[in-house]
Amino acid sequence: MKVLLAFLANTITNFIIGLMVAKFLGPEEYGRFALAFSIAVVVQTALYDWLRLSATRFYSQRTRESDPIIRSTLGSSFLAITALLVISTFAYSLVGPELDFDNELILLALATATANGLFDYSTALARARFEDGAYGRLVLVKNLLAFALIGGGAFWFRSAGVALAGGVASLLGTVFFARDALRDPGVRCLDAEAETVKQLMAYSAPIVAAHLVYQTMPLAARAIVASVYDFAETGQFALAYDLGMRAVMAFGSALDVLLFQIAVAAHEEHGEDRAREQVAHNMSVVFAFLLPACAGLWLVMPSVEALIVPGQFRGPFGHYLGLLLPGLFAMAFLNFGVNPVFQISKRTAPLIVAAVAAAAVSLLLLFLLPWGRDASNLAVAQAGGYVAALVATIYFALRAQPVWPSFRDLFAAAVGTGIMFLALTPMRESMSPGFLTLVAQIAAGAGIYGVMVAAFDIAGLRGQALAWLRPRLVRA
Repeated sequence: MKVLLAFLANTITNFIIGLMVAKFLGPEEYGRFALAFSIAVVVQTALYDWLRLSATRFYSQRTRESDPIIRSTLGSSFLAITALLVISTFAYSLVGPELDFDNELILLALATATANGLFDYSTALARARFEDGAYGRLVLVKNLLAFALIGGGAFWFRSAGVALAGGVASLLGTVFFARDALRDPGVRCLDAEAETVKQLMAYSAPIVAAHLVYQTMPLAARAIVASVYDFAETGQFALAYDLGMRAVMAFGSALDVLLFQIAVAAHEEHGEDRAREQVAHNMSVVFAFLLPACAGLWLVMPSVEALIVPGQFRGPFGHYLGLLLPGLFAMAFLNFGVNPVFQISKRTAPLIVAAVAAAAVSLLLLFLLPWGRDASNLAVAQAGGYVAALVATIYFALRAQPVWPSFRDLFAAAVGTGIMFLALTPMRESMSPGFLTLVAQIAAGAGIYGVMVAAFDIAGLRGQALAWLRPRLVRA
């Protein structure tokens, strides 16, 4: 539970920092920031994400003691990749062609990729060992430094470059602060084994390749918007995607922080069959939370936009996010509901096919949809690609996973969300956006869906809630 609270605090802080940066930079400079940050995400995914995935799947308190080669290999790999990136960047600066983007922002993007890769790897180690204290300290220190350095840099200098540099400093400072808690006694980088690298990458490479395609899609979209329109429109488009993706993925990630490690533990202790049962249950829980969350986000969007979105972004923010929401739901459910089917079985190759399907459908829609005065066609194309990826992933998962969630649970969650949606739509249309409207919508939505969960025990949530409450009521 402490890990979940720390994760939620981190998500909320990132959300606030994103709004601060957008407000202080304005649409045009935020467009440059967003494009550079997308480059960082793509580089991090390509070079460092396999370390995080491998640590989450193969590193644990048990392997820490019985198989220290895994930690040695992961640490050595990070150092080797970083050295290669530095050498490649220096060589390109000497002989490579000039790029059509600010060189300073590109260098800061590469530094951001390395720093964020190190931070994600470090938090994965803490999560894998179920060390709530270390994870919480990492998140707390990072949030404090990021708030001061990223938000402060954007406020004082109104510069995308200074904001990116603040992010790098906050991430590196956090890992330096927590270095002792993350150290494994007796582990040396020289003990790393090439064979272990091959095993870890064989598991991670398909997932990384799929993530790389998905992360390249928003980068390509932002580059196209900047080229066809301008950086100001890029900023409008990017803020809707960034905050929407952050919010939706937060719902899934908060569950995944606990659920996936439970499935890994079930695999280690009871075997693959028990792990598959846990994955099926996890899938129903993710669906039962994620679907109403996304529907609720659309319902409260006018109030959210009026209350927290900077004035320069209002209007385009709600328009773009409304177009992107189906795709954002698809990506979140794909990542945290369906992908664990392949991660637990260590057969992750189908994820690449799903990612290619996403890119193909997105490109097809981009050619078919008409161009207008804004980037609406790009938002629809991106969302359509993500939905296609979910469909393709489910197709492959049906062949790989003999145990699936109860159809009753999924149907009840869909019906409950539909009833909530129909009940709250008049509130969205008739009530003036604002704080009281937002509170009323959230209370009504939670109440309606909560009644459905209690009545039909969707995904076993009623039983789990009662099991959690009983001992506490007895003690009271």
